[in-house]
Amino acid sequence: QVQLVESGGGLVQPGGSLRLSCAASGFTLDYYTVGWFRQAPGKEREAVSCISSSEGSIYYADSGEGRFTISRDSAKNTVYLQMNTLKPEDTADYYCAADRLGGPCIARYFEVWGQGTLVTVSS
Repeated sequence: QVQLVESGGGLVQPGGSLRLSCAASGFTLDYYTVGWFRQAPGKEREAVSCISSSEGSIYYADSGEGRFTISRDSAKNTVYLQMNTLKPEDTADYYCAADRLGGPCIARYFEVWGQGTLVTVSS
């Protein structure tokens, strides 16, 4: 069964850090472009960061540039999103997704999705 499972969300104060994990089962994540997306209440889903299968291409949305870092651990078949200096506007459900064809960091190109993990940034 092909599956992505996110973890690591939670409540954090402004300025704090979280590391989100995206663990794959049933397929090898190394062969896929993996993306992190988020959706805040009342807003559309937006791309946060993507990493290509070869790690030759990494994309960050302006909102996370300089604060977020995406990385892979091939041995664990997992992709991470390290988020630092978190802001209240980072509050959202965060989803990871996988794309076998290596398209752009746009949600409609991704065919495998996790269930999401909630990040709340609040004092």
